[in-house]
Amino acid sequence: MTSIMTNSSAMAALQTLRSINNDMESTQSRISSGYKVGSASDNSAYWSIATTMRSDNQALSTVQDALGLGAAKVDVAYTGMESAIEVVSEIKAKLVAAREPGVDKTKIDKEITELKNQLVSVAESASFSGENWLNNTTTAASGTKNVVGGFNRDSSGQVTITTLDVNTTSTTLIGAGNESLGILTKDIDANALDPDATTTTARDYYLIDTGSTTGTQASGTAISLTSATTDAQVEDMIRAVDSMFTQMTDAASNLGAVNKRISMQEDFVANLQNAIDKGVGRLVDADMNEESTRLKALQTQQQLGIQALSIANSNSQNVLSLFR
Repeated sequence: MTSIMTNSSAMAALQTLRSINNDMESTQSRISSGYKVGSASDNSAYWSIATTMRSDNQALSTVQDALGLGAAKVDVAYTGMESAIEVVSEIKAKLVAAREPGVDKTKIDKEITELKNQLVSVAESASFSGENWLNNTTTAASGTKNVVGGFNRDSSGQVTITTLDVNTTSTTLIGAGNESLGILTKDIDANALDPDATTTTARDYYLIDTGSTTGTQASGTAISLTSATTDAQVEDMIRAVDSMFTQMTDAASNLGAVNKRISMQEDFVANLQNAIDKGVGRLVDADMNEESTRLKALQTQQQLGIQALSIANSNSQNVLSLFR
């Protein structure tokens, strides 16, 4: 039946054209934004996951910055420790030379004094971002320093922060505020290091005197040479310096291990960020090849829909020919 009141063909064509236009709007949005899930209305589950993981990835980016800062602190401390080890090794060599008969001990002491000054300079200079792990100016042990190393989310959605711990008490060379806390400023009992000791009486020696009157001051004998220094005293000084050298190499080994751990964690965090980016992309990124092909097909459908609507609208006009 042909009706001039209700054009069902035009209505059907119009409905189809509206559907095509809606699909085109959605496809064009995906092409322009690059996302097939750009808002919660597109897919609430995937949008929620993607939003959470993007936030976690941003936190991981901050973790990577923190690891870089931590690595810089460890590098500075290790560099200072390595330099100090070389100086202490030189001091030990000077003391061994002073043990030889006929050597002018006072001249060797002048060299040792300069080497001590170099140790103080190294320890005070090994600072980064306001932190110095070799020179402790307080009366308390420097304790454990933390480097942020990871951001974790468990299956229940709870988050935790992973830290890498560095025991800076063992790396302190100079206890500027408390001499008992520094490897070079505390008392070292040479008697305990003497395999031929016949008594238990302590024979304490220290290398550097900070002049501090706070905390626990070193009460032993300073490692220095005079013309009256005996061979037995020189041997005790060598034992004390060698003990310091051993403690310093242990501390340097620990710093090296921490530095390696930080480097490995940096690589892991970088790879984890890439993996999260890929995972989020699989959920919400639009396939541009598919979308461009779809857009081309919709444009063709739109043209056909317009033509169908035009034909449907012209059918009513054909009724006029019956009245001619």
